Amino acid sequence: MQRDELELDLPPAFEIGQKVRIRKLIKNDGTFPGQEIGAVLAKKGEIGYVASIGTYLQSSYIYAVHFLNTGFVVGCKKKEIESVEETP
Repeated sequence: MQRDELELDLPPAFEIGQKVRIRKLIKNDGTFPGQEIGAVLAKKGEIGYVASIGTYLQSSYIYAVHFLNTGFVVGCKKKEIESVEETP
């Protein structure tokens, strides 16, 4: 994606219900209620499922990822998550 392209010009990279893995440590930046600022919300490598898809600043998608082990639903950018392929 070029600098002048908007992510929203393309379809979402992930689908609702898709299994994803966190690519980096996610801490509370003050937007997650009930947790202290700086509290760890998801650790690198944790698995979750895309619960919904929203937008941020009319330029990018935000994926609400539900982590079953903590019950947290955390907003993640595309660069923060990756698809987990199911193996039969």
